[in-house]
Amino acid sequence: MFTLAHLSDPHVPSPLSVGLSALATKRAFGYWSWRRRRVYIHSTQVLDALTQDLAETAPDHVAVTGDLVNISLPSEFVAAALWLEALGGAERVSIVPGNHDAYVAVPWEQSWGLWRAYMASESEAGHGVPVAGPSDFPYVRRRGRIAIVGLCTAVPTPPGWASGRLGRDQLARLGGLLSVLGDAGLFRVVLLHHPPIEGDNAPRKRLTDAAELQRVVARHGAELLLHGHDHRCSIRSMVGPAGAVPAVGVPSASASVATRKPIGQYHLYDIAASPSGWRIDLRVRRYDAATGQFQDAGGQRVAPQTAGVAVLSEPVTADA
Repeated sequence: MFTLAHLSDPHVPSPLSVGLSALATKRAFGYWSWRRRRVYIHSTQVLDALTQDLAETAPDHVAVTGDLVNISLPSEFVAAALWLEALGGAERVSIVPGNHDAYVAVPWEQSWGLWRAYMASESEAGHGVPVAGPSDFPYVRRRGRIAIVGLCTAVPTPPGWASGRLGRDQLARLGGLLSVLGDAGLFRVVLLHHPPIEGDNAPRKRLTDAAELQRVVARHGAELLLHGHDHRCSIRSMVGPAGAVPAVGVPSASASVATRKPIGQYHLYDIAASPSGWRIDLRVRRYDAATGQFQDAGGQRVAPQTAGVAVLSEPVTADA
C-alpha cells in the first residue's frame, strides 16, 4: 500500500514588505486583500500543526497543489522554500504552482526556480531532471507503481482574474505521458491547481482549457486527479477510457477559521492494487482550533471498478 497526502493553498504567511513600485501592479489588489482579510485566515500556527501531523501520519509522499505564496513577492518564494524543506524535502514532496504563485511575472530564479527540486521528473531509481521553466511541464515522479504527474495551470492574469491555462503543448505532452504510464500498469495521479471540472467558479477563476484536459483524460486515462484553488472539498468525476476518473479538491491547508470556506484540512489516500484494479481509501485530517492540532475527520472507500478505474462514492465531507 502507498499513502499519498494531498494539501493545497497554504498561502505561507510571511511579512509582505511592499514598495510603491510593487503597488503599481496587480499586487496592490492582493496586498489589500491580505491586510483586510487573508491575514486573519491563513496561519503559521496551523501550518506548524500540519507539519507535525504529517510527521506522525508518515505518508509515503506529499503532494502540494499550488498557491504557496500570496502576491508573488521574491521574499515570499524564499519563505515558501523554507516551509517546503520543513515539510519533508524534495524526495518526499511534489508541488505544482497556483495562480498566486504567478500573481505577477517574476524571474524564474527568484520564484519557482527556488522550488525546482520539488518539480523534478524522476525515475524509480531517483535520478531527476528539475524543470527549468514553465515549458518543461508536465513532470513525472515514479514511486514504485505510483506515477505522480505535475501540471502547470499558473499564468499571470489581469487584476481581478485568477484563471488558469494548460496550453496546447502541455496537453499534448500530457496525453503521451499518460499513455506510456498506463501501458506500464502504473497508478497515475495528476496534480494541478485549478479544478479540471467546472463547478461554481466564475469564468475569471476557471481553468480556461478544462474541456481540452477532459478530452485528454477521456482518451488516455488516469486514476486520480488532485487539485486546490477553491479552498473547498469537492469530489467529482471525469470520463475515462474505461469508466469514471475521480477529481478531488481540498480546502486550504492553513485556514485557521471557518468562514465561507472550511477550516484547514488535508487528505490521505491509501492506494493499493486489488483484483479488480486499484483500491483507494480516503482519510480526512482537519484542523481543530480548540486543540491546535489536526484530527481524524472520517474516511471512505473509493470503490474499484472494472479495468482498474476507481469511482468515488458520496463524500464523507462535502464542504466541511
